Amino acid sequence: MAGGSNVTNIGRPAEGQNQWYPFMDRPTPSIVDGVMQNPPVIPVHDAAPLPSSARFVVVGAGIHGMSTAYHLAMELERTGKGTGSDVVLIDKAGPGAGATGLACGCIRNLYMTGPLHAILRASVEVWESDPINFGFQQVGYVSIGEENQAEDYVRLNESQIASGYPSDLYTGADAHRFLKGLWPDFKTQNCDVVLHEHRSGYAGTHMVMWGLDQKCRQFGVQRVYGVAVTGYDLDASGSVAAVETTAGRIQCEQVVVGAGAWTPKHWEWLGGPSSLDVTYPDGHIQADMAMWTYWRLLEGEVFLPPGVDYRTADGRDGPVLHVELMNTPVYGRDGEMIQDHVYTYTRYAAERVGAPGLQGGTIPIRMGPEAEVDPYGHLSDAYQADDWFPEYYCRTLG
Repeated sequence: MAGGSNVTNIGRPAEGQNQWYPFMDRPTPSIVDGVMQNPPVIPVHDAAPLPSSARFVVVGAGIHGMSTAYHLAMELERTGKGTGSDVVLIDKAGPGAGATGLACGCIRNLYMTGPLHAILRASVEVWESDPINFGFQQVGYVSIGEENQAEDYVRLNESQIASGYPSDLYTGADAHRFLKGLWPDFKTQNCDVVLHEHRSGYAGTHMVMWGLDQKCRQFGVQRVYGVAVTGYDLDASGSVAAVETTAGRIQCEQVVVGAGAWTPKHWEWLGGPSSLDVTYPDGHIQADMAMWTYWRLLEGEVFLPPGVDYRTADGRDGPVLHVELMNTPVYGRDGEMIQDHVYTYTRYAAERVGAPGLQGGTIPIRMGPEAEVDPYGHLSDAYQADDWFPEYYCRTLG
């Protein structure tokens, strides 16, 4: 058992440690009320029992919940306004059991919304603060577009530079030379504009969960794993007075919900509306829009054959690659068109594949305001990748 939690780690395999996997002794899936539950992606150690009260309760041990608990604990100590033990982190399984543990782990600033660039610069500074424990590989991020995207890329490049996030822009023949300089066999047809973000990269998602869990332990956060939140007690003003869980009730002063795909259920428990009216910059109002929209990712992992790697011409680890050629179709081995566009992102992923390999995906599929979230992701038969995706993804890599 793992301290006061309901999570059990499996033993280290008799055949020894796979050099590519960071953690082979992590928990296995459990069954709750007949439904398979996603396990934590790291071994769980020294988890705490649920206390009866706390100043702060953080719900969810994914990237958002764990980072919030860590930074809150650190800030309380820095300012002398409290200690890390004032923070209780609760998760029904443990670190990374939701989207965080499955994510591609790309760390980038490739967003067309200008105000985000300074925010994401601050985020990357956190990754840079302890790249070893966070599993941060600062290999850069290369994004490729067609000629009709050039103006967007120019604005993006200018905004990034203005926010203190350096990037280089290449167009036309310069773009082709840049790509060939990285990968001499790169097919540059229709690659008309390239943005290179220097400080970006990717993080091994299992490693960052381990790192954040250790940060929370270091600052004294009470990490309660294997305990599910079942509701909230609200006082007369509508504020949360206590959190109800499968292990009992915990009184609190403030709650942070970082529950990822489970957030709509928590929102419902908190009395939030299921829809809202949205006012757009041009003044028009879209009434009664769904409060939440689920998207199904199309991602996968690919083994690299012996003798093939994802290194640059000078032997360095390759940057994360994002290719968005919306007027360039992708054809299968049989000559039939799979999709009428190229949209793909890829990064090196040995720590995920368990051998030299890649992880990436394409445009997600809009599902709507509801989804089955238990089990989550690849453990659910309902949310497997579409049949066309494996060949499409591999063809975009070729």
